[in-house]
Amino acid sequence: KSPLCGCPLHLRGSLRSASSERERKKTLKVHEKMTYSTMMNAKQSGFKKELQKEEEAEDRELAAEAQRLKALQESISWKIAVTKGRELARLNIPSGSVRDCNKEGLRVASILYAVAIKRDEIQKLESLAAEEEAKLEKAEQYLEKDAAMFDEFLKENDKNSAQALKTAEKETKAKIEKIIEIRELTGQMMSIQSEISKFEDTLKEYKKYKNFLYQLSPKEWREEYEKKQMKTKAMKMSSEVKEEKISISPITPKGKFSQEVFLAIPRLGLGVLGWCCSPRAGPEPLGWNQGPSRAGPEPLGPGLGDPELYFTDPQQLLQIFTELEEQNLSLIQNSQETEETLDELQHALTTTRSKMDREIKQLKQLAATLKASIIKEEETAADLELKARVFSFGEYKADVQDKMLVSLNKKVTEVYRRCIGENEANLGTLQLLTVIEHQLDDLLECLERVPQTKIEQAEKAKEKERRMRMRDEKVRQQRQLQEERVQRALARAQADIKKKMSHYLFLFPFPFEVWHHHDGIAISVGLDILNMEAAVQCLCTNLATR
Repeated sequence: KSPLCGCPLHLRGSLRSASSERERKKTLKVHEKMTYSTMMNAKQSGFKKELQKEEEAEDRELAAEAQRLKALQESISWKIAVTKGRELARLNIPSGSVRDCNKEGLRVASILYAVAIKRDEIQKLESLAAEEEAKLEKAEQYLEKDAAMFDEFLKENDKNSAQALKTAEKETKAKIEKIIEIRELTGQMMSIQSEISKFEDTLKEYKKYKNFLYQLSPKEWREEYEKKQMKTKAMKMSSEVKEEKISISPITPKGKFSQEVFLAIPRLGLGVLGWCCSPRAGPEPLGWNQGPSRAGPEPLGPGLGDPELYFTDPQQLLQIFTELEEQNLSLIQNSQETEETLDELQHALTTTRSKMDREIKQLKQLAATLKASIIKEEETAADLELKARVFSFGEYKADVQDKMLVSLNKKVTEVYRRCIGENEANLGTLQLLTVIEHQLDDLLECLERVPQTKIEQAEKAKEKERRMRMRDEKVRQQRQLQEERVQRALARAQADIKKKMSHYLFLFPFPFEVWHHHDGIAISVGLDILNMEAAVQCLCTNLATR
């Protein structure tokens, strides 16, 4: 282990660097990856390179220090020479011997200084070498420990892998055996389920046959059979209750808990205890433990007796089948007869409906033509009346004009009352008309300021009301016409039967015109009205003569 593993500040960085180193090694190629021994040799070579780099740096520092000392010596020697030259010049001493002494002294001093520096550096290097040797020894010890631990790990891993293989083989064998057993059991289950489904199908068929025979049996026998079943059920329930009482009675509670349980037994009900304590609480056969249905009563269980049937001989069924067949034939014949009558009625209904539709169309066309002729005649009459009034305008009398003015005043006041309100000021006709006109102008101005959408909505509402009024009026008129038509039909039905006339009425086959004079105006009447009047007059004269 590394000596820095115990340091909490160094732990996170070392873990991060180790993880990054592992990721980097994963991306390397095969020939670039190293084993443990090569990695340790690389670390030792790295240490050697670091030591060489440190020695080179120290050599460079020593060279720089020597140069600095040399420069210092030169400066010192120059100063000493200058000063001593001045002193010798002042004292008249020859300069050659003093200069030599100074040089020797400086050389000795520099040598001594260099020796001292070298000794210090040697001591530093020796201490560094000792530290590095100690580190190397510790690293070798750690490597030996790691190698031993790795060998132990490999041995344990081999043991675990061998044991895991053995256990895996055992588990696979057990799994295969279990799978084989499961397959066998599933096959047995499938066969049992197929048998159960077959038995259920046969049971359903037997139930259908039973219900069919039960429905064919007489009603009296069915009532007696149901009574018997009720009696057997009551007997069965009473016997079960007795058995439950007998099974519960010898129990003696012991202790507090047993007493509480014994006291709680009556609350649970005898049905649950009977189901739990009865030896016959197992599953009963299908179809025998179900409640009564509409198809037939609940059959008796296998322990109480065999199911009874009314039919003991197949001949009885054949007789019932023949009777049912005869009933079916009679019902089929009746249904065919009713279908024939229904077809006849539908045919008659369609014929009468088509006939009535044709008659209605003809009557509608006749009514439309009559309305058109009436409108035309009314227009001509209005034109003639207008012409007559124009020609005889000066012949009107004052009382007639007063009546017209009074009626006009009434109409104007009615319009004023509906549009504005009551005529409290007793205004005249012209004043009322002016007020109505002003109100109309105001309303038109307001209408211009109202949005177009609201106007359209109001117009739609008014149009809808107008259509509804017209529809109601039309319905009322149709109802009134229908009532009149019904009354005329009733009158015709109640009237006496008259004999047919021996001769026919003569109508004018050609158009003619007759001039009537009314208030000095000649009016020509067409063919149709006079023909109708002539026909009515001829009919009246013929009836009067007879």
